Amino acid sequence: MDKPTGRQIAAARTLVGITQAELAEKSNISVPTLKRMEASEGPAVGMQNNVDAVVRALESAGAIFQAGGETTSGGPGVRLRR
Repeated sequence: MDKPTGRQIAAARTLVGITQAELAEKSNISVPTLKRMEASEGPAVGMQNNVDAVVRALESAGAIFQAGGETTSGGPGVRLRR
């Protein structure tokens, strides 16, 4: 998928039930960096390797990122693995 949105990252983190501090630690980034990603309007801001690390950590915890067109509304989304 393309770069996830900040809102997708925040939603995925909430769905898997971890704090910003826990996700930052699992992704080996700082909490302020994660906060900037989650606050992004549109694609998550930050270095690509940091965004990738956050996505991998969330996917390992059970999140599935969905690109536009995969959800009922046609926009990007996130859900939990069954």
